[in-house]
Amino acid sequence: MMKITSVDIIDVANDFASATSKWRPVVVKINTDEGISGFGEVGLAYGVGASAGIGMAKDLSAIIIGMDPMNNEAIWEKMLKKTFWGQGGGGIFSAAMSGIDIALWDIKGKAWGVPLYKMLGGKSREKIRTYASQLQFGWGDGSDKDMLTEPEQYAQAALTAVSEGYDAIKVDTVAMDRHGNWNQQNLNGPLTDKILRLGYDRMAAIRDAVGPDVDIIAEMHAFTDTTSAIQFGRMIEELGIFYYEEPVMPLNPAQMKQVADKVNIPLAAGERIYWRWGYRPFLENGSLSVIQPDICTCGGITEVKKICDMAHVYDKTVQIHVCGGPISTAVALHMETVIPNFVIHELHRYALLEPNTQTCKYNYLPKNGMYEVPELPGIGQELTEETMKKSPTITVK
Repeated sequence: MMKITSVDIIDVANDFASATSKWRPVVVKINTDEGISGFGEVGLAYGVGASAGIGMAKDLSAIIIGMDPMNNEAIWEKMLKKTFWGQGGGGIFSAAMSGIDIALWDIKGKAWGVPLYKMLGGKSREKIRTYASQLQFGWGDGSDKDMLTEPEQYAQAALTAVSEGYDAIKVDTVAMDRHGNWNQQNLNGPLTDKILRLGYDRMAAIRDAVGPDVDIIAEMHAFTDTTSAIQFGRMIEELGIFYYEEPVMPLNPAQMKQVADKVNIPLAAGERIYWRWGYRPFLENGSLSVIQPDICTCGGITEVKKICDMAHVYDKTVQIHVCGGPISTAVALHMETVIPNFVIHELHRYALLEPNTQTCKYNYLPKNGMYEVPELPGIGQELTEETMKKSPTITVK
């Protein structure tokens, strides 16, 4: 029987982290007595929470030392039910579990000599349709965000993405004010005509520029509430929106249902919904047409496969949420090539940037808007030796 001998929790050093605390990928590396190591990602690279993710991964690692890494179900259940706080859920706990679970599957694939997707059921598709995500910050491989303000700038960013082969894009046209300030204005309650019109004009400029054959995802980041989400959603219905993402925060499924009932655009959410229990009310009330679990925050591969299968019962499609390091991209591609109810893959602009891509061994990128799944054993991605040497690391034995 193979045994887990130690776990490294790695605070990945990258140029973004030195410039801003807002980008901190955390990687879990599980080591075994047979010399096989697996890599997983704790999906809290953005926002506030990476330090807590490191601490939680450290605590959870202590209870799996000596266990057989092949027994991912038993380990997942132990983390959930033998920790007291696990059964309360939450993003920090779930993200730490995710990093550990992904690393276990990586070990399993390496031990058996097969890529992850073959262990999950094999290919449902050869190529994975991909969209360009977060165009309000521009598009391309430049490290600086372009805080777009004018409708013409939004249109140009969309055209740049389309010229690279993407036939779908995602953009938040409301959160940036006229002066390029991100998420500084109040978007709750009835919105002023000034805010509504600017958001609409940006979206309309994109539609006019790319024509009718490019899908547009309207991203809201849950900055709006029920009233304002319904207001804006009704305005952009005529623009042929593919789906309307996180129009309200996911803590109250009834509010999502109100938006779904009053806006004639399919709704999507999921990056802040955790585990099967979190998705259950949204599937039962029918508010979401597209679910977006993040494998690096939603419980890992073991749990997200179950969520995808559960969604299939309700005729719901899946777009795995991806906003992290290269490990998160690789894991998403494996899941998306397997599940029958896949809709599209998310390529966040950060996935293109060298300070992010150079932390890992392989640089997987789409061609003409289409990805192919990695064929290496396990997840097919891991940190470089150079990255590990320069990154602060906690080792649990």
